[in-house]
Amino acid sequence: MASEQKRDFYEVLGLSKGASEDEIKKAYKKMARKYHPDLNPDNKEAEEKFKEVNEAYEVLSDADKKARYDQFGHAGVDPNFGAGGFGGGFDGGFDFGDLGDIFGSFFGGGFGGGRRTNPNAPQRGESIRMSVTISFEEAAFGCEKEVTVERMEACDTCHGSGCAAGTSPEVCPDCRGSGQVQVRRQTPMGVFATTTTCPKCGGKGRIIQQPCGDCHGSGSVRKRKTIKASIPAGIDNGQTISVRGQGHAGKNGGPAGDLLITITVRPHELFRREGTSVLCEAPITFAQAVLGAELEIPTIDGKVKYDLPEGTQSGTTFRLKGKGIPSINGRGRGDQYVTVYIETPRDLNREQKEALKKFADTLGENNYEDRKKFFKKFKK
Repeated sequence: MASEQKRDFYEVLGLSKGASEDEIKKAYKKMARKYHPDLNPDNKEAEEKFKEVNEAYEVLSDADKKARYDQFGHAGVDPNFGAGGFGGGFDGGFDFGDLGDIFGSFFGGGFGGGRRTNPNAPQRGESIRMSVTISFEEAAFGCEKEVTVERMEACDTCHGSGCAAGTSPEVCPDCRGSGQVQVRRQTPMGVFATTTTCPKCGGKGRIIQQPCGDCHGSGSVRKRKTIKASIPAGIDNGQTISVRGQGHAGKNGGPAGDLLITITVRPHELFRREGTSVLCEAPITFAQAVLGAELEIPTIDGKVKYDLPEGTQSGTTFRLKGKGIPSINGRGRGDQYVTVYIETPRDLNREQKEALKKFADTLGENNYEDRKKFFKKFKK
């Protein structure tokens, strides 16, 4: 019943019955571009039409399926069409039809008649993976990088067909464009049919008699390409971005793959990162810790001033709100956390040492809260 509800495949591609191979291919490319998901984001209707166009092309681009479709309509390309079970074979043998999928799961081989993929259907190109190293600040605020890749692109001379000018590929006479052939073997149980790659066309379903001189019949050539990649603000070390459509070219009019860039962030001399927070340490003098001071603190935005309160202890951490890493989804920024530590002065002269001793003599235990607590615990 499902097949009766489908639109006519020629109608889907805007063609009349009996259209030529070139007309079918041109119509498919036009309709595929029109309804491609990349050009129609969040459009369910376009997505369904894109699937419908691909289904129509898969049938009409295959000589064997097209012939069955022209004769029997949608029923002719149904996977169960013509299945005859054990009695449908010839020479007293077995014709397993779709049961080949079941036997294949046990024996690891294809018992003929199972579902096949069209070797000439559009195929998405492979993605390219690479890594790029950026600075701490570039990761925080985003940047644009030029990257150079080597990728397979459609041959400009033959436009991806693989054929010399004025020629076109021929349907393989052995497999009739399916890319697979059946081999029948006599066994004590009867004649078994196994499916294998067509040796004549190598599984392509088509034969190029006069290959293109530039790509030697492959339809693609290797080229070096420089691409600008936008690195989003807030990206972290080890994360990967995708540049759509900048991978290897697709086959049979299929879309190109993507360029996948994994980001490596160089360590910073002052800062380290935890999520969207920036952490750093800042040395202060004994006098600044005791008396308080106005400090200049480095941030990824530049220097800012901070009023250090009197009596600050070594190891104290304070927060600079909104001075952290921007969120990669664009929702605000993290904070910066600064931990101060007291640097002990070195190489004091005699006068400085005597002055320090006199100062220490003026202090009592009440001036040192942590010492009092420590020795109190020690006595217990």
